[in-house]
Amino acid sequence: MEHDAAPHVAPPWNPLVLALGVAWTLPNTLLGLVAGLAAVPLGARLHLNRRERALVFHRWPWGPGGAMTLGNVILHTGDSLDTRCSTYAHRAGLCSEPGIVLGDHERAHVYQYMALGPLFLPVYLACGGISVRNRFERAADRYARTGRGWWPWPC
Repeated sequence: MEHDAAPHVAPPWNPLVLALGVAWTLPNTLLGLVAGLAAVPLGARLHLNRRERALVFHRWPWGPGGAMTLGNVILHTGDSLDTRCSTYAHRAGLCSEPGIVLGDHERAHVYQYMALGPLFLPVYLACGGISVRNRFERAADRYARTGRGWWPWPC
């Protein structure tokens, strides 16, 4: 691993709940598979990552860098999700926070997709898209920092 902190462990979900979440977000996962498979001829590599509960395409050639999640698929421009990155709030200059592990952040998005299924993308975009204002991104950063709190609203 490329970081000092131990990775967060995926919660032990009931297999039925996990299967329902995977089925519920299947339309998003199919979008991710199409985007990932389109990049295989350009060098993208597909791996099953059980910790992230996702299929991961490493060396995905498009985008500004980092990763993007679509259902149970993570499109990653690098070689390992075990890399450190800054939180959205830190990058925006709103506060000083320690770095987080990219895979932990993306795993939170996998959980969010499994909870909201086909509603995820419209709700995510309505909440501000890719920005520090988006409660989904703040929740994913919180989960990556603490291992808790991937859901973007108070319970």
